[in-house]
Amino acid sequence: MADDLVRATAAGRQIRAFAVTARETVETARQAHNTSPVATAALGRLLCAGAMMGAMLKGEKDLLTLQVKGDGPIGGITVTADSKARVKGYVNQPDVWLPPNAKGKLDVAGAVGHGILRVVKDMGLKEPYSGQTALQTGEIAEDLTYYFATSEQVPSSVGLGVLMEKNNTVKQAGGFILQLMPFTDEEVIASLERKLAGMSSVTALLDEGMGPEELLAYLVGDLGLEITDRMPVAFACDCSRERVEKVLLGIGKKELSDMIREGKDVEVKCQFCNQAYRFTVQELSAILERGKRP
Repeated sequence: MADDLVRATAAGRQIRAFAVTARETVETARQAHNTSPVATAALGRLLCAGAMMGAMLKGEKDLLTLQVKGDGPIGGITVTADSKARVKGYVNQPDVWLPPNAKGKLDVAGAVGHGILRVVKDMGLKEPYSGQTALQTGEIAEDLTYYFATSEQVPSSVGLGVLMEKNNTVKQAGGFILQLMPFTDEEVIASLERKLAGMSSVTALLDEGMGPEELLAYLVGDLGLEITDRMPVAFACDCSRERVEKVLLGIGKKELSDMIREGKDVEVKCQFCNQAYRFTVQELSAILERGKRP
């Protein structure tokens, strides 16, 4: 099943809903960064959230960045997304291993620890929008639920999950975001709360074979679900050799000259996809010369 994202409304547009399946996307990230199971789960949850929150953006060139910075051994997680549900991301410490938590699950909260969640939206204005909240649990979904309520004043329910195979590849990944509009009836809210209280985990529903549309049908199908849009989801990095050359110039001509004097090739890796770009001394010299031109 291809990775897919669905946008929808329910209860006569009193509820705005998003759901995503992203197994291939998260597996691509796992392979790129060689993440441990708990690091894969943490990064995968934020990638799923990024895809859905990116789809909330309206402009073609709008960009979203999600940053989780905690005092746990994973250090931090960064994910960026665009309005087409193209995502990329990385964890600071991809090889973290922890014992299962008290429920026998991957201990994402223990890996993340206490810290902050930061959301940055670059919508082409003079300054990007930035919101920040304290991490409530480190489980990612609950932290985003709290962020929406406090920073954007939108009552929301966020569910995220990543299920691993015994060989540490990704078996399932996905999630949902349900948001209440200001005019939502109390009866609709009560119905939704009952459904959420009785549901099993996101990974259990995905493992039953549910796609994003089935996931939303399960959650709000009895409230008049209306699918409004569907789009593919993918791990996509826009790094290139040309961009890395600009980064090398950006570190300063003196620093670049020092690299050239050392007489060794330089390898630069993209943080987001781990693609390596190697530059010979001659190529570094050519970059430096181009930087001197008016």
